[in-house]
Amino acid sequence: MRFIIPFAPGGGNDIIGRAIAARLTDVWKQQMVVDNRPGAGGNIAGEITARAAPDGHTVFQFNIANVIAASIYPKLAYDPVRDFAPVTQIGGSPFLLVVHPSVRANDVRELIALAKAQPTLLNYASSGNGGSTHLVTELFKSMAGISMTHIPYNGAGPALTTLLSGQVQVFFMVPATSRAHIKAGRLRALAVSSAQRSKLMPEMPTVAESGVPGFEGSTWYGVVVPARTPAAIVTQLNRDFVATLNEPDLRDRMSNQGIELVASSPDEFARFIQAEHAKWARAVKISGARLD
Repeated sequence: MRFIIPFAPGGGNDIIGRAIAARLTDVWKQQMVVDNRPGAGGNIAGEITARAAPDGHTVFQFNIANVIAASIYPKLAYDPVRDFAPVTQIGGSPFLLVVHPSVRANDVRELIALAKAQPTLLNYASSGNGGSTHLVTELFKSMAGISMTHIPYNGAGPALTTLLSGQVQVFFMVPATSRAHIKAGRLRALAVSSAQRSKLMPEMPTVAESGVPGFEGSTWYGVVVPARTPAAIVTQLNRDFVATLNEPDLRDRMSNQGIELVASSPDEFARFIQAEHAKWARAVKISGARLD
């Protein structure tokens, strides 16, 4: 069994994917190999999965970046709706807007004021061109009326490394990869990207209530297989993934990292994908986001 993760080790996708793969290895008595395939905002992994044999032995951690790709890339080697059979939504997580401690801003309003006063000062990281961290930052820039220079990386792990060194100053990160550095003072969190405050960090204001009304953008993860995979295999995969996602210890572990697990049916996940496709197509249009 191969579980394709579309980003480099160390990011939120990788953390949750490896936790699930380890548990399913025990359930199936068969090794579920995590195969990290970073690059092109998740599109390299998407293309590999779309072309894989539809036999249930290749599963893909489909995510928000693959839905966004349809609107932000002029050409794709796969169709994020047509070329996959949904298995289940795994869950989702808000982003934290974090900055390097050298940035002279203690909240979102101060960050916006700094960016307006010095339009060429700030660089922001993303986990890849066309991915969720790219687009959510472009949406933030557009709604806040500021400029920042985009520096893309092949995953959240490499982006985090350069943020910690101060080579970039701003990054929308998931709590799973940022909380330890925030607690240690290596990063400063300014706000959460969701519409409501996070249960994990209730003291953290939202971007919307911090000077950018209406702003919202969270990430999510799911499982898909190649489109022609037999329905019986999809049903069995859904049953096993959902049972794993509903295990209390996994739910507690993920909740402590800011990830709320969902565990949906294939039909529910298909409807969710369609809704997200429409939502982010509108966001791309509003933000004017483009590939660098």
